[in-house]
Amino acid sequence: MISWILDNWFMIIIIILVINIIYVTLFTIRMIFTLKGQRYFAAGVSIIEVIIYIVGLGLVLDNLDRIENLIAYAVGYAIGVLIGMRVEEKLALGYITVNVITKEYEPDIPNALRDKGYGVTNWVAYGREGERLMMEILTSRKSEDHLYKTIKDLDPKAFIISHEPKTFYGGFWVKGIRR
Repeated sequence: MISWILDNWFMIIIIILVINIIYVTLFTIRMIFTLKGQRYFAAGVSIIEVIIYIVGLGLVLDNLDRIENLIAYAVGYAIGVLIGMRVEEKLALGYITVNVITKEYEPDIPNALRDKGYGVTNWVAYGREGERLMMEILTSRKSEDHLYKTIKDLDPKAFIISHEPKTFYGGFWVKGIRR
């Protein structure tokens, strides 16, 4: 059975494609765990990743006479990148800090966000066209889209910038974050 699969050029192409999709997806997941400080998960994923990589690369190198194998390897890599990106979006590990500047000074917006469970620090800022409300909001990445929608509902012209904080000390959210 195995020799039939390895002698069938079409099956080799499919195997190379699937192996590379899995390999690159695992590579992406390992990088996410590494960047998020999940070293043991990253190490565990890397074991599987390397085994799959060696098998896939071995198949390509053993069959370098067929250009379709190289194409399958490259296409599998590209599809793996796309799938890895989707997996990263679904995992949504970590937290983001969102800075919001409202178009008009609206003092009720911070309390509306707090009522929805967001930690909000706010102050009055001054822009080119006068007073603005400036807010800094910390939330989980899983809640990111919901927060953006809530902000847009409260002020459709709000200016929003987000970034991922690396470290937390003190404050309203620390007890919840560590759980």
